[in-house]
Amino acid sequence: MCLILFANDCHPRYYLVVAANRDEYYNRPTLPAAFWPESPNLLAGKDLQMGGTWMGITTTGRFAALTNYREKGTQTRTLSRGLLVREYLCSSDSPVSYINTLKDGGAEFNGFNLLLGDTQGLYYYSNREKILHRVEKGYHGLSNSLLDVPWPKVSKGIKAFAACLAAGESINKERLFAILADKERPPDHELPQTGVSLEWERTLSPAFIVSPDYGTRCSTILLIDRCGQVRFWERSYLPGKPEQFNEVVYEFDISQN
Repeated sequence: MCLILFANDCHPRYYLVVAANRDEYYNRPTLPAAFWPESPNLLAGKDLQMGGTWMGITTTGRFAALTNYREKGTQTRTLSRGLLVREYLCSSDSPVSYINTLKDGGAEFNGFNLLLGDTQGLYYYSNREKILHRVEKGYHGLSNSLLDVPWPKVSKGIKAFAACLAAGESINKERLFAILADKERPPDHELPQTGVSLEWERTLSPAFIVSPDYGTRCSTILLIDRCGQVRFWERSYLPGKPEQFNEVVYEFDISQN
């Protein structure tokens, strides 16, 4: 994912609400979200090139999502960061125990941000900060810097996301999808400086990214209520066209096993 907006324990009905966009090259082969035949309790999309995923949840309430960390310099490590999500979701480790299994804190991967959760809580870790944080109650945003760094699309997204959730006990998923479909670019003086060209910063700046070869591939809405019911929607887009998509929908209750 390249934009994750989420509400942690701050809605009267839902203890976790996530709205996220995955940005990737259009030619990278991908399967939409489904329960994996080899891991029947895992619901996630699949990167067919490396076998990992960018976001997923299990029927036992394990949750994980990933963004890349954008930085200057050439990225030379070959391990896919999507394996971090897959391996956590397929394990029985707590978030803290799982991070402790990573060699040198994940130094063998290019820069990443991880959200890791289970029924006991939600945690954030980046191999560029190397400090595991329990996520505080509230509204949060994560793009390609550290958690809650106020890039324009993060700040704008959190504000709109919070307003949507404050509207009542019911959540309008179409309003959340509309937030994720925002293609408006901020002014140049608000753009981060991450070592890429100004034109590329502009291209990457909106919530929904469109370019000839790279952009937003899918949007996901995840709701987990306080009784353990999960509702999951994913829209996979034709390249650059938020109005043209295929949608999958899943609902299930978190197992207490």
